[in-house]
Amino acid sequence: MEAIVELSGVRKSYGVGTAVEAEVLHGIDLRLEPGEFVALVGPSGSGKSTLLNLIGLLERPTSGTLHIGGRDTTTLDEAELTGLRGRSIGFVFQFHHLLPGFSALENVLMPAIIERGVAGPDDLRRARELLARVGLAEAEHKRPSQLSGGMQQRVAVARALALSPRLILADEPTGNLDTRSANEIFELLLEFNRDTGAACLVVTHDPSLAARCQRRIEIVDGRVAN
Repeated sequence: MEAIVELSGVRKSYGVGTAVEAEVLHGIDLRLEPGEFVALVGPSGSGKSTLLNLIGLLERPTSGTLHIGGRDTTTLDEAELTGLRGRSIGFVFQFHHLLPGFSALENVLMPAIIERGVAGPDDLRRARELLARVGLAEAEHKRPSQLSGGMQQRVAVARALALSPRLILADEPTGNLDTRSANEIFELLLEFNRDTGAACLVVTHDPSLAARCQRRIEIVDGRVAN
């Protein structure tokens, strides 16, 4: 089976060619299969966020290869990377990054608008279905300021799934929530993982959440430790 994500010998340095060049990731090998739900753990400063940014095509590796859905991303230009990212990857962050001037429904429609320039009837239907699945069907016209933190993160989860991505990347998605809301968000991610077969990679500092994942990848000092 073709991996959703495959990294081979990936290194990432900052300040390349300067006197203060620093290598953050040191030869990462990693494979993520379709349908896997994986925790990415490690101490602060270990390179987790950098690794997530690389897999999310927000940054490029300094060396090594990174394949997403079988495509070698190191050969793609910026426009091609943007297109692949929009079609294949959904993001959920610790801070939801919803657009404050738009309704919950409009925020969920935003990936389709960015991808195609306009949201069509199918996009609208999909957005409403997702809001209903995260328990916010009655809140589609509310703006983020009218929603609780947990509700805002539910909208962010729905937005991440708007284009039916094959890969969901979640960076501390429950880190800013109370225990009950955190559990609800985690359950939503697990549910969508089971229902759609999308792979999910979750950065978390919560050992109880990491224990509920199928697999755990630990990063220590820029290297895979397990």
